[in-house]
Amino acid sequence: MSPIEPIAERRTRRARRTERRRADDQIALDLAGGQTVAWFHCFSGIAGDMALGSLLDAGADVGEVLTLLRRLPLPGWDLRTEGVLRGGIACTRAIVSADDDVVVRTHSHIVGLVSEARLPERVVARSLAVFGALAEVEGQLHRRPTAQVHFHEVGGHDAIIDIVGTAIALEVLGVDRVAASPVATGTGMVRSAHGLLPNPAPAVVQLLRGVPTYGRETPVELTTPTGAALLAAMSSSFGPLPAMTVRHSGFGAGSRELDELPNCTQVVVGTALAAERTGDGQPVLVLEANVDDATGEQLAHAVSALLEAGAHDAWVTPAMMKKGRPGHTVHALADPSAAEALRQVLRTTTGTFGVRAFTGERWPSARTMDEVEVEGSSVRVKVGADRAKPEFDDVARASSETGLAPHEVASRAAEAWRRRGEERRSAPDAPDFSEDPEPA
Repeated sequence: MSPIEPIAERRTRRARRTERRRADDQIALDLAGGQTVAWFHCFSGIAGDMALGSLLDAGADVGEVLTLLRRLPLPGWDLRTEGVLRGGIACTRAIVSADDDVVVRTHSHIVGLVSEARLPERVVARSLAVFGALAEVEGQLHRRPTAQVHFHEVGGHDAIIDIVGTAIALEVLGVDRVAASPVATGTGMVRSAHGLLPNPAPAVVQLLRGVPTYGRETPVELTTPTGAALLAAMSSSFGPLPAMTVRHSGFGAGSRELDELPNCTQVVVGTALAAERTGDGQPVLVLEANVDDATGEQLAHAVSALLEAGAHDAWVTPAMMKKGRPGHTVHALADPSAAEALRQVLRTTTGTFGVRAFTGERWPSARTMDEVEVEGSSVRVKVGADRAKPEFDDVARASSETGLAPHEVASRAAEAWRRRGEERRSAPDAPDFSEDPEPA
């Protein structure tokens, strides 16, 4: 294993955690209204070129996308677009031409390419999350550590441009959150670098675990591993078109015309409506497991692992078990798409023989992040509609650095934020940044 591979894995894990936290915060803001959402309608599946083409068709400026793509240290490629019809629907087809059809790259190599490209932070996080999802699944299928995974088709210039280009196009359109419909897949067999494989391919099936999916009697690879990875890594929810004021829409064409359905992916971009105006909350699952033989250390580890795996929240409550034994219930609040992964985490971390789930809705309050200084130490402050709460990890660190008691640090941080707000409001023409979302 080369020295860069553990670094690549850490970067990918960090990027995926960042993207999950950002998606969760954006959902909260989204439910308060005003955030930009992109919803992919995958009635004919999705592939990397179809996702990119749909965003370009929806108005992402090709010149801006190309300018950022050319920052990749990756020579020998070109991206062009053409207008085509698919089932009578006008679409944009994104066509990548490249010199390296047979190049096989490692996951760490691709992480290095993306990390060195001086791209916007959110583009890097989304791109690495997609390649991380692909590497994780390929590692499972071929029984290799993630860092040792070699990409074949998805390591070529065209797949890299499709993935990073999609992340860039989302950024150009100012998209804060990605959602998707249930995903269509084909049937039969497909040819890959490993030979003939069932359709949908094993990597697609793994990537779509926990995602609403259905099959069509179409002997074509409707959803590719690249398309499935884009959804698995970027989408925070799956279902019908979210409540929004539509601003743009577009169709990205697949490479061939099909007789039975339009071979394209639709994207709808708009401004989310507040939950209070639509009456609808965010769909969630509550997963639970009862345990009566877990230690405190195991329970703490289970909660940490659930949060790391993407749960919105996780907690433990004491319970009286059968035969009068004291025990605990471990809970996880999650997006329905993460149910399968979190179920496995619950089983492995607690040793439980069963997990149950309940459906529900949640209405997170909109929040933003600000930052203040207390005696020279920075403290982040989570700001809601009617309160501001300093982040305790920062409070504890500042307490250690300054020698002040934690409650004193928290009090001074809250007061500093209030004072800053008063100063901004009193400035005659100064904009009020207290309502701005946390920078990407």
